[in-house]
Amino acid sequence: MNQQTGLIFFPAFDWSLSATHPEREERLLYTRDQIFEEGILDLPQVVEYKPRLATPKDIARTHICIPDVEAQVTEAHLAAAGAGLVLADALMSGEIKNGFSLVRPPGHHSMRVVHGNRGFCNINNVAVLVDYLRARHKVQRVAIVDTDVHHGDGTQDIFYHDPNVLFISFHQDGRTLYPGTGFPEEMGGPAAYGRTVNIPLPPGTSDEGLHYVLDNLVLPILREFQPDLIINSAGQDNHYSDPLGGMKISAQGYARMAQKLQPDLAVLEGGYAVESALPYVNLGIIMAMAGLDFSGIREPDFDPEALRQDARITNYISQLVDEIGQLWSRQSNKSQEFTLTNGYYQRTKHLFYDTCFIREEQLEKVACCSQCAGLMDLVSAANLNKGRAGKVRALILPFQSCPGCQQAAENLYKQAKKQGGWEHIYLSDRSGDRYLHYDGLAKKAREY
Repeated sequence: MNQQTGLIFFPAFDWSLSATHPEREERLLYTRDQIFEEGILDLPQVVEYKPRLATPKDIARTHICIPDVEAQVTEAHLAAAGAGLVLADALMSGEIKNGFSLVRPPGHHSMRVVHGNRGFCNINNVAVLVDYLRARHKVQRVAIVDTDVHHGDGTQDIFYHDPNVLFISFHQDGRTLYPGTGFPEEMGGPAAYGRTVNIPLPPGTSDEGLHYVLDNLVLPILREFQPDLIINSAGQDNHYSDPLGGMKISAQGYARMAQKLQPDLAVLEGGYAVESALPYVNLGIIMAMAGLDFSGIREPDFDPEALRQDARITNYISQLVDEIGQLWSRQSNKSQEFTLTNGYYQRTKHLFYDTCFIREEQLEKVACCSQCAGLMDLVSAANLNKGRAGKVRALILPFQSCPGCQQAAENLYKQAKKQGGWEHIYLSDRSGDRYLHYDGLAKKAREY
């Protein structure tokens, strides 16, 4: 097997939320300059790849885009998602030993249903990557470790009912930071209970606390789960200089984390200290993934005394790790209440798109099935176009769905089209890699 680390840079020059928004092209340009200055791309351990555009089908495999994929993505989004797919192909063919996709826009706040941009995200790059690996390369079990300061609520939403995807997120406590989610009791749906592990950390957590969590919780859980691949949703806004977070992680802390996690693929998420953090953090992660000596990497203003972790935080993290470890060990006891109605587990979700000011209400129903993870029947209504509510229905089959759920999905899709009343109806068949969209307003059908 090749021992090189694959890199892709995609700064997305033609996409931004605004000229002064923290999620802007400079996030990667300073890193690119640092990489050139250090001569990293000249080393035999590192090889650079170019991104390609993800296809609409790649997006439809993961997302229900309202009204369609083309309405929610630009070429920048397709390139950011497609970069991970390039590295996935290189990894699975043995061209590289691992890869880091340094791209923007980020993606981990983008949920299964997409009405617009939320948390700077339209398309969930990591989720698209995971579903691509499963559909095209037949990967069975995947672990996603989200290291962004913000909870990866979109990734959690997409895989909440999937028993073959372990989602671990450690982040700043949602009581102190957007998006206000990511608590230990959020453990997954009935068929995937225990496959979601949230570790909400207090502001002021330093390298010491981060590595205590890694050594005593994250790595033991990964060893027990035994994934085929580990994907790092590599947010870097835990850095002590980041303007959007309150954590105290250094570039050395990040590099040692990458060394311990040994991700097969990493995809950049957040990180908004474009000069003081990103060039050093990215360099440390790259060198750790490539097996290079990263001990000399230091931020110009690095001060270990200023980053010392308060003893109260140390004690809090120790207790938190013990509590979450106990929850993990008792995961087979599904004590969490799930409402079962007419053969479906169901929950109602209220979501807010902070960028587009859209409010969405979802009714999510998942079939109680003994043969597979269960058909999802999802209804979404959102305030669009000056108050008009767009109401859509999506029937979503899991990977390795059973014949019974497949037939039920087909029947419900046909019934919904016949009955009318829906602006859009979707059938997402991930077992057959087939994605149908019926536009109830135009009375037109389409297949991805």
